[in-house]
Amino acid sequence: MTYTTQMLEIHHASAVDPHTVASAINALTDCAQACMVDIDADLGVSNLSEMVKCIRLCQHCTDVCATTARVISRPAEYDAQVTVPLLEACLAICKACADECEVHARHHEHCRVCAEACRDCESHCRQLLATLK
Repeated sequence: MTYTTQMLEIHHASAVDPHTVASAINALTDCAQACMVDIDADLGVSNLSEMVKCIRLCQHCTDVCATTARVISRPAEYDAQVTVPLLEACLAICKACADECEVHARHHEHCRVCAEACRDCESHCRQLLATLK
């Protein structure tokens, strides 16, 4: 059991299952971290000009995922008008980032891992979004 799950079980201030929320938070933070490392790795490749789009999408994905994780970590202040659009934004940026990382995955292992993290995050956000709608 993760610390996130433990804390959400202790402070269960929402009608949403704490395990679903915790899984989304963990996927969001993993994705943000994977994207940050991918950016650093991308900056070190010899064909840097080919990686610009990937770097920019990873920057956006890091910011959106990290912000969404922080917002949904506060279940007592849950507001569907804020949470739902944030999760939808995560779905969009995770898909875009994963699609771009997959273009480079054959040549760069770090892009493959980043794409995988984005797809996982996309899945968890979709699950949480389905419980909120």
